[in-house]
Amino acid sequence: MWLTWRVATERALYGEKGFYLRERPSGHFRTSVSASAAFAGAVLRLLAGVDAELGEPDPLDLVDIGAGEGTLVTQVLETAEPRLRERLRVTAVDLSPRPRALPERISWSRSLPAEITGLAIANEWLDNVPLDVVEQTSEGPRLVMVDVRTGEERAGGPLRPADRSWLEQWWPLCRVGSRAEIGRPRDEAWASVVVRLTRGRAVAIDYAHPVDNRPLHGTLTGYRDGAVVAPVPDGTCDITAHVALDACAEAGRRAGAISTTLSTQREALRELGVTGLRPPLEQARHDPRGYVRALARASEEGELIDTSGLGGFGWLSQSR
Repeated sequence: MWLTWRVATERALYGEKGFYLRERPSGHFRTSVSASAAFAGAVLRLLAGVDAELGEPDPLDLVDIGAGEGTLVTQVLETAEPRLRERLRVTAVDLSPRPRALPERISWSRSLPAEITGLAIANEWLDNVPLDVVEQTSEGPRLVMVDVRTGEERAGGPLRPADRSWLEQWWPLCRVGSRAEIGRPRDEAWASVVVRLTRGRAVAIDYAHPVDNRPLHGTLTGYRDGAVVAPVPDGTCDITAHVALDACAEAGRRAGAISTTLSTQREALRELGVTGLRPPLEQARHDPRGYVRALARASEEGELIDTSGLGGFGWLSQSR
């Protein structure tokens, strides 16, 4: 069966017996949440800052979009100081079934709350929002069709006007054979988050690329059991593509964002106290166990801010 990549990916990931309805992400790829509890600690500090900016509202929302196994919000809830924890209204948003071990205090939903006062965080969510792939031909850009059983591709028809307009603005193709991924569905998904902010901040964290440095042949990739595989949309692997966060930022502005910051994870986490600094060697002499724990934490933090890995992720932060 030949389908556009957007339709094929939607079915493969979220359709009946889709990959994300059967599998847990931690079994297939490493994220900042699974790499270290220091990531949840940074999110907690970010949440505390938003809380102070808003004048300590009651309740204070924490919404985790694309929550996976609910690990991030569980860790934040467990480590929050009692006064903050009492006011927290925690919602995990994901299409997969509610994890059995998830604390009852955390609401599990397939859809976003109607209103959010606090912090909404989307860690590696937008890269799994399905999109179309296009290739430049001698006759202009054409949709790429894919065989859902084999991953074989062939040229399809021309783009719809809205997609062509997006392509011209955000990912112009200048040579035959070059490819792009139409990020308009991600823009719309992100705008649907920002527009729900009554007061607060929304943060998207993902693999990203800027308009002046888009990959020549796109970024569509498959993952299975921790390894990169061919992106065959048959439901047996994760299918992902990097995010045009700059385009999402513009969509967020149109949805009402009044403040926008684009940075890397390294920059954002360092501002939140994640430094990766090794403990002083002197500590090993008078507190050897503490030194080993601090050394392990420094190693974990180092992974979170390593620019060749997780630290190179893009961070989009918008307030409303």
